[in-house]
Amino acid sequence: MAEDSRSIKLFGFEIKRAKQEDPKKLPSIVPARDDDGAGYVTAAGTHYGQYINLDGDDSKDNYNLIMKYRGVSMHPEVDMAIEDIVNESISGGELEQSIDINMDNLDQPDRIKKTIKEEFDNIYAMLNFNELGHDIFRRWYVDGRLYHHLVVNESNLKAGILEIRSIDSAKMRKVKQVKKKKDPTTGVNLIEKVDEYYIYQEKPGQANSGVKLSLDSISYCTSGLLDEGRKKVISYLHKALKPINQLRMMEDSLVIYRLARAPERRIFYIDVGNLPRGKSEQYMKDIMARYRNKLVYDAQTGELKDDRKHMSMLEDFWLPRREGGRGTEISTLPGGENLGQIDDIIYFQKRLYRALNVPINRLEQEAQFSLGRSTEVSRDELKFQKFIDRLRMKFAHLFYDILRKQLVLKGVITDEDWEIMKNDIVLDYIRDNHFTELRDAEMLRERIQTLDQISNYVGEYFSKEWIQKNVLQFSDEDIEQIQKEIDGEKEEQPEEEPQDQQPQGQRFELKPVAGGEE
Repeated sequence: MAEDSRSIKLFGFEIKRAKQEDPKKLPSIVPARDDDGAGYVTAAGTHYGQYINLDGDDSKDNYNLIMKYRGVSMHPEVDMAIEDIVNESISGGELEQSIDINMDNLDQPDRIKKTIKEEFDNIYAMLNFNELGHDIFRRWYVDGRLYHHLVVNESNLKAGILEIRSIDSAKMRKVKQVKKKKDPTTGVNLIEKVDEYYIYQEKPGQANSGVKLSLDSISYCTSGLLDEGRKKVISYLHKALKPINQLRMMEDSLVIYRLARAPERRIFYIDVGNLPRGKSEQYMKDIMARYRNKLVYDAQTGELKDDRKHMSMLEDFWLPRREGGRGTEISTLPGGENLGQIDDIIYFQKRLYRALNVPINRLEQEAQFSLGRSTEVSRDELKFQKFIDRLRMKFAHLFYDILRKQLVLKGVITDEDWEIMKNDIVLDYIRDNHFTELRDAEMLRERIQTLDQISNYVGEYFSKEWIQKNVLQFSDEDIEQIQKEIDGEKEEQPEEEPQDQQPQGQRFELKPVAGGEE
């Protein structure tokens, strides 16, 4: 790949990998596409060509799109919905981490698990996630992507990542440069090489400066959502752009209507007789100046002044009337009668919340929060909790990517080891939504009640194993583990002393009688 003369490459490191057959280099007419929204350019062009819009969409580039998302997030209704989503997703406490790592299913020695846990805690501390977790998740949700620069000592990569610095998403872009060659047999252009890197621009859109960064030096986490062309990463706010614009227009039109129709105005019909047009207009102005009194309050000086020069739309109407009419007349134009109807505003507010997957009942501030039975939880709350779980899974890639690079740099594992281990490493989020806990408790209660009712038929119609699998919903591993725990608890219990088997009733003593007989 030829270096672009308008960009420089620094602050980048690359983890050397073992040479092996890369599946992305197999013969194909299209490049291997990842769902990261990277812009594709040909080897003949430059990475600045991505800022040209050829699709005719609303935004010219990523910078304008992200700025639009940030502007929408400042609206009160959108901000309130975002706060509900972020608060449900990141629930932190002062004494415990918001996110922890779970390696119960990881088949590795305890030494490796301990090292991975220590490195995860180190990354958590470098991100200052205990304090900034809410802001980091909000930036990721609003922008649809998140960039971090992983600062290392290139002379000593074994020391690992020394600092994690946040990068403005509007100033960074991932680029894939494609080089093609023609197949001599078929004449089809095949993909020969795909180079991936990041471009940082202090002032996006300018084609005269840029810093090229390697893949390993940047942590890149996206929302996982792409536009209809599968080429551009979009935010979860993308669906709310149209509803919020419609809501703003409805609110503005309602305010204008109320200002225009609120006051009652008078209509003056002035009889001008047979006066010509010029004299009739002058006569109208004299009448208006004689009876019109416009007092204006000056907020700067606190004085009342007479402002008769300008006529606004909220003032009285003066209309001439020719001879033969009913003469001079004064009538009243009534004000608006339906100024209190805001059904249209409420409709678009609900539509906005539906676009953001937030339950409608959260829009009502007077709605009370109660911890009842799970059967009383609305269907919207259940869908909202599943949506939060999906957001957490997408956001977890931030920690997975940084943790992988940290472990590889320090020589704890290799890239091949990570591919095997990554599915067994799970991030646990602190849950502030008690619905899951209430649901599990209610399900366990229902199973125990069923067990009490069916226990009389054990050994006659049902076996113990059938009840464990079908009533208590135990798996084979659960049955084996529970039986081991029961046997272990029995062995730990002290042996009970044998009790006197003689019945505790009235005791009879045998006494000798005369004759030696008892």
